[in-house]
Amino acid sequence: MTGYEQGDVVLVRFVFTDESGAKRRPTVIVSTSDYHQGRQEAIVAAITSNVDRMLVGDHLIEGWREAGLLFPSVATGIIRTIKQTMIERRLGAMPNGDMAAIKRQLQYILGLQS
Repeated sequence: MTGYEQGDVVLVRFVFTDESGAKRRPTVIVSTSDYHQGRQEAIVAAITSNVDRMLVGDHLIEGWREAGLLFPSVATGIIRTIKQTMIERRLGAMPNGDMAAIKRQLQYILGLQS
């Protein structure tokens, strides 16, 4: 995958699970550059502006403006593998502290703690 790296906040066009339509959503790339080598995919975590509903695996983004988001937002524990062609554009970059917290949440929900 060229042009994007872990921590980039990108706009992605997601098709609804029932395939009745699609909607643009911000996501954060959580896969590494090693993963991207030779692949057409990236692994992303969904971002929502619904900050009132925090679930296991979610992280309230402190640097949401720096990340290129328009509203206070949450990086969710909802992860998905996407084709790089689904990425419409880069919005910004997740601040280091927020990205570290997102990684910790992913480790927790996937049972990867050391």
